[in-house]
Amino acid sequence: MSVTVVAKGQADSGGTRWFDLADSVTGDIRRVFLWVPPVPAPENGWPALWLLDGNAVIGTAVDAMRAQAFWPMGTNIGWGALIAVGYPTDEAYDSFRRSWDLGPPPGQAYPAFHEGGPPVKTGGGAEMARFLQQDVRAFLAEELPLDLSRQSLFGHSFGGLFTLWLLFTQPDTFANWIAASPAITWENGFLQAHLDRFHPTSGAARVHLSAGEWEGAELAPFQRGAPDAAARMVEKTQTRTVQAAENMARALAGRGLHVFYETYSDETHMSVLPMAVNRAIRWAFALTPEALPRLKGVSDAA
Repeated sequence: MSVTVVAKGQADSGGTRWFDLADSVTGDIRRVFLWVPPVPAPENGWPALWLLDGNAVIGTAVDAMRAQAFWPMGTNIGWGALIAVGYPTDEAYDSFRRSWDLGPPPGQAYPAFHEGGPPVKTGGGAEMARFLQQDVRAFLAEELPLDLSRQSLFGHSFGGLFTLWLLFTQPDTFANWIAASPAITWENGFLQAHLDRFHPTSGAARVHLSAGEWEGAELAPFQRGAPDAAARMVEKTQTRTVQAAENMARALAGRGLHVFYETYSDETHMSVLPMAVNRAIRWAFALTPEALPRLKGVSDAA
């Protein structure tokens, strides 16, 4: 299929290039960041880590790869390509568009982010999934060889929700699934219905789940005593990020998948991001993937 490249350029992160691609169905423009290792491609093509919220994470991912893949005996990390999908903006996020793209269907409508703005809608996850699998892959076929058996997906927050939803609905799309601080309880916990219908035919998929310590039952030290402390505690009782991620890990391990959960000490929902990206690098490009840890360290909290 033909993919329209609207614009392209060089990103300020270790040789990363970016390409603004027009969605072949909707015409919407998304930015794809591409980083390829400075060594010859493997015979079977590159393993690759696909990252959602690309604007926010590509620099961290490139630095992590450059610092570790050249020393495989000390890191167990081999070279691989980085494919990060975001938007044509200099900001870390396009909150309006990611709400639609990363929110699995059916979705809901919410008040505008600012007065006079359009209402915020979720539920465009199927559109985003098609864009990744058809448009981006068609474009990449002209840019570099990929080992389609060694593709991984990373998402944080809404991206983590999207990652789990795609695992449950299209489990053969990626080999490794990394969901950091996933919004599992979002929109009345509709993801549970997808989990209930998820019965993998093999345990080949590897899943890494994580959350920050201060996404549990307590506020971070700097948040305690703040004017919005009470409101934050109410939100915590609704999102239950740590508990939900732990329970999800147990559920997936019970279905025979290679699953690991970990809580990042002294981290909040947003500060987990660099640690989570680095962990995604490890899971995507491990030279001995069989050595990746399996489920342990999950509390008995129900």
